[in-house]
Amino acid sequence: MKAKPRASAAVQAIWRAVGRIPRGTTASYGEIARRAGYPGRARLVGHALRTAPDDLNLPWFRVTGAQGRIAFPRGSKQHAEQLRRLRRDGVRIEQGRVVVRAPDLDALLWKVS
Repeated sequence: MKAKPRASAAVQAIWRAVGRIPRGTTASYGEIARRAGYPGRARLVGHALRTAPDDLNLPWFRVTGAQGRIAFPRGSKQHAEQLRRLRRDGVRIEQGRVVVRAPDLDALLWKVS
């Protein structure tokens, strides 16, 4: 039996960045690339997600295209699955895009919730 090739340092950094996306939030492919230390490598994020072992249990569904767009084609199983998981996570979706909530400035400035 042939051994599975080890993931590159870049791919592992991307997996870590995806794993850190908090519940109820999303990050774009480009944002994940920047967080992992590979700005401009959004396509590498797609590759890393496609090749991630299942046992990593990455929250892949929290990664979106630019402007919060669901990257999978409408009507595809993947599109429906990402929508379902994001909604279960508490993320609002309208017309195939994540609705970004404006931060509560009082909470940010005065630590009020």
